[in-house]
Amino acid sequence: MLAAGAWPGLGRATGLPDVVAMTKPAVVAVGTYNPTGSPRFAFRGTGFAVGDGNRVVTNRHVLPGADDVGSNSRLVVALPKGAEQLPEIRNCSVIGTDPDHDLALLQVEGAALPALTLPDGALPREGLAVAMVGFPLGAGLGLSPVTHRGIIAAVTSIAMPSPTARQLDPRTLARLRQGPFQILQLDATAYPGNSGSPLVDAESGELVGVINMVLIKGTRESAISTPTGITYAVPAHYVRELMQAPR
Repeated sequence: MLAAGAWPGLGRATGLPDVVAMTKPAVVAVGTYNPTGSPRFAFRGTGFAVGDGNRVVTNRHVLPGADDVGSNSRLVVALPKGAEQLPEIRNCSVIGTDPDHDLALLQVEGAALPALTLPDGALPREGLAVAMVGFPLGAGLGLSPVTHRGIIAAVTSIAMPSPTARQLDPRTLARLRQGPFQILQLDATAYPGNSGSPLVDAESGELVGVINMVLIKGTRESAISTPTGITYAVPAHYVRELMQAPR
């Protein structure tokens, strides 16, 4: 595994330009691929490599539902190859989910990707300078990772109840009884395509969280024309817990 702070040829990160250079190779686009579809690749969100480099973390809500995957479609990740080259498409499978914190863990075929460094479990401090790398506009302008920066504005509490009463199973009820969990509120501009993007320390490159949602005024489309600048991220220690969960 390649730690984000020890990238070959760069040494340790010394600021945001190094962090961006170290983070981008770990970032992938998550979607479905249909060889007979148009387009063949349907973008759903952002993900990033962790662990041994063959595992990718994204938001659970990024995963396609049964109605989104036809008989000819499969779950894939797309690896950006620059403006002049087509992305590399790799098959993947879901090996773990954390519905409580909206996380999913994928197993990706092929050679290992550079993996981001996980923290020791402590919550980041408010005011920490952070950066997110992902695909804010999806594949509309080509798959080229984009970086936005900001700060952790607050460490606050949030609950993610199920959207309908039919989904209130025993596990969900147990989680709701435990109350809300801590989430990171950011002073940073993200867009719907950033779901699943890594949030990293802008100085060290260490993973801080996973972009989960953007506060939107009005319609989803208005998030592009008039973003609020308020974004939320799930703390990175939940990624570690998901990776360590028995399966």
